[in-house]
Amino acid sequence: MMPRRQIIALDWSQQDLASEAAVGIVTVRQIEAGVNEPRRATLVVVKQAFEKAGIEFIDENGGGPGVRLRKRQRPKQPK
Repeated sequence: MMPRRQIIALDWSQQDLASEAAVGIVTVRQIEAGVNEPRRATLVVVKQAFEKAGIEFIDENGGGPGVRLRKRQRPKQPK
């Protein structure tokens, strides 16, 4: 998972992601740079932070994996 696209979509800084995922800023930088293989637990909390903020992860289905912003739910109008 390369968080750059998700960060851009949410207009987050690396620090914002680090805070939302409760990981260190250095961890976010290392994930983006591909310096080392992050722990699975780290990837889980980063993914959860993105999902909580409205990012949907799209499975590979012939066109390759991707991400998109979840459609916002419109409040139901009272009748």
